[in-house]
Amino acid sequence: MILDSIAGPIAGLIDKLIPDPRARDAAKLELLKLESNQELERVKAQMAAVLAEAQSPDPWTSRARPSFLYVMYTLLLWSIPMGLIAAMRPSLAEAIAKGMNAYLNGIPEPLYALFGTGYLGYTVARTWERKKA
Repeated sequence: MILDSIAGPIAGLIDKLIPDPRARDAAKLELLKLESNQELERVKAQMAAVLAEAQSPDPWTSRARPSFLYVMYTLLLWSIPMGLIAAMRPSLAEAIAKGMNAYLNGIPEPLYALFGTGYLGYTVARTWERKKA
């Protein structure tokens, strides 16, 4: 995270401060190792968070993310019957698509923002809660 943003400038400093090419390459290699270790730790933390949510006895916690994914899967899988409808009755498929677009465009933008903020807030709060514990 922090190291990601400073690795480039540090590599530039290494080029300027260490005249010996071998020592300079060794220093850059150490910097890359440090950066990759940080990435590995970040992935481990994310996996631990996902597993903790999945194993939570609280049904809201353990089902929130999967429920959202099920909604997305349903929307994607709806394309299969829509394809069949389009093959048999293109005008009906077009009318359904226009109706869905009109409905989704009719939802006020602040409601989309509220949903996104709430979902993001939930994710941040859960992450903070896990790191605190």
